[in-house]
Amino acid sequence: MASAIAHPFAALALAPYFRRFGIGVGLAFIGALCTIVPDIDVLGFREGVPYASLFGHRGFTHSIFFSVMLATLLTIVLRPAFPRTRPMACFVFLFACTVSHGLLDALTDGGLGVAFFSPFSNQRYFFPWHPIAVSPLSVTQFISGRASRVLASELHWVMLPSLGLCLLGWLGGSKPARTD
Repeated sequence: MASAIAHPFAALALAPYFRRFGIGVGLAFIGALCTIVPDIDVLGFREGVPYASLFGHRGFTHSIFFSVMLATLLTIVLRPAFPRTRPMACFVFLFACTVSHGLLDALTDGGLGVAFFSPFSNQRYFFPWHPIAVSPLSVTQFISGRASRVLASELHWVMLPSLGLCLLGWLGGSKPARTD
């Protein structure tokens, strides 16, 4: 997987392009959380869920279907808190943030691939290009030696490009939604 440090950069990259539809700081923060949620599946390791199973790592919670479900649920639940945000924009933004997790994981150089079409298929996929160093699932393993390699890879392939897209969005004149 890409690390929990890199995933939220996807929300940062997307947020300026959704400003005109009412996506502000609050929803951008929720979008950043959505980029991390798919890794909730690692809790299954403690319960003995096999990596390659439907609910194993990079399984159901990394799927397009899960991204649609989470974005739909959050759009409905958050509607009263963000009344000026267009519901479709909220859905699309939160969906894009959530699905970005699996897309980034499919660019890593390790693991079994991503079950994009779960629960309909547990087939795992990688993209043909794997520029991102896979992050260990254990914090201990991450800190013990692979952190610098993983973070350097993520800085180069995820963080800096995301910051560039964010800056382009802000400088490109993406205007906030009208509030009248």
